[in-house]
Amino acid sequence: MEIERKFLIRRLPENYTSCPFRQIEQGYLNMDPVVRIRRDSDQYYLTYKSSGFLTREEYNFPINKESYLHMRDKTDGFLITKKRYLIPYQSYMIELDIFENHHAPLILAEVEFPTEQEALAFEPPAWFGRDVTTCPEYTNSYLSRHPIC
Repeated sequence: MEIERKFLIRRLPENYTSCPFRQIEQGYLNMDPVVRIRRDSDQYYLTYKSSGFLTREEYNFPINKESYLHMRDKTDGFLITKKRYLIPYQSYMIELDIFENHHAPLILAEVEFPTEQEALAFEPPAWFGRDVTTCPEYTNSYLSRHPIC
């Protein structure tokens, strides 16, 4: 189970580039339910996500590079590419996504929680912008079909 809130970023935090990051590329094979492939630096995954926003089922299955490349040609829409910075905040890890190519200059942050109560009680840092957790147009599956530029 994934319990997560998502925020549109108003301004980048100081020193975020000193935090570790991963380069991500992902595409979508199906939208309902969501079936996604992802290259996360040098690791590859096939992911299933149920419907929902704050809370939903998520299953990640490791795949090899060859399988990823084979399925990448079968994705529908644009590949999403982004740099994900991992920023510690209180007892949480903020995943700061700086989108590239078709989706630049979009910047989103996601924070995962152990419970819905904790997610709803979360007070984001000042540099966060609007909470877009329940906005379908900020889901990656939607973005994969709608470029920004």
